[in-house]
Amino acid sequence: MSRIETTRRCGRHWLLAGWLGAVAMHAAGLVASAAELNVAVVRQQLIVAQEPANALSPTATKQKLAATPLPAAGKPIVPQAVVVAGRIGARGMEPFLENKASFVLLEIPADDHAQKPGHDADNCPFCKKRTANSPMVAVQFVGEDKQPIPIDARKLFGVVKGQDVVISGMAVFDPKLAIPVIQLTANSIYVRGMAGR
Repeated sequence: MSRIETTRRCGRHWLLAGWLGAVAMHAAGLVASAAELNVAVVRQQLIVAQEPANALSPTATKQKLAATPLPAAGKPIVPQAVVVAGRIGARGMEPFLENKASFVLLEIPADDHAQKPGHDADNCPFCKKRTANSPMVAVQFVGEDKQPIPIDARKLFGVVKGQDVVISGMAVFDPKLAIPVIQLTANSIYVRGMAGR
């Protein structure tokens, strides 16, 4: 593989990781491999048994974060504590970042039509129109080294596309981005409907 091909591949990888708010590439040895992590222990540390109170939708979370004035030029946006309820999905894209504890959340539809078995919000014109201006939430769970946990979220949490979850953590929203994306570094997850599974 040539250096140019390698650079292009890495560039695409960085673009995807950046969009999800994750640093997907990291220096060797900084993050333990998935084989070195005990999935059950990590899961126990992150999944909560009780649904957190006062969860906001992605749209309400965006409004909360946007209400804080932006810092002076060159200064970073200060993360704020949030609790967000959303549905795993990504508007026609894969919502999961492979081999990372990362995924994308969308607004949970407020009506019953989206609750029907087999409903696919990515291909439903009504859902697409309603959520066109709502933000996506790029969720990542990081280890002590501040790198994304190298375990696929589907394996770590037992979640699938279309599942509703409640995430607690620290978030930022940059209104200057072309696509409205909330970047959320999570510290806990509640999976709705998980009881009895």
